[in-house]
Amino acid sequence: MLQFTKYADAPARALMAAIFVLSGLGKLGAVVATQGYMAMFGVAPILIWPTIALEIGGGLLLLIGLWTRPVALLLSGFCLVSAAVFHTAFADQTQMIMFLKNVAMAGGLLLLAKDGAPGLSVGALLLRRREARS
Repeated sequence: MLQFTKYADAPARALMAAIFVLSGLGKLGAVVATQGYMAMFGVAPILIWPTIALEIGGGLLLLIGLWTRPVALLLSGFCLVSAAVFHTAFADQTQMIMFLKNVAMAGGLLLLAKDGAPGLSVGALLLRRREARS
């Protein structure tokens, strides 16, 4: 394995985290409008709050590389559910692209769930400290 690849997970996590954090912040800045959009698809508007928490909190945890595997698995499921609920109007090219974006993100997140954050991450730092004490 090339030496630089052990650090490839950090920028990958940052890129994946950006879309979740920005999306969560966008929802936080437009709660009522987002609740209206959710309601159009039969989603209870109260679910905006766990959605915002998952997007911002999960995105930040991905960014720093803490609990990467379970967070990535949870966000992968979130992407698939979001695609299935909000982006199935395939006659609309934008919705088709959004659907495929969510599916592609789920795939990338599944790789993060498989590999974790072995390079530059809080999780790897904590693991090294734990192993040093043993």
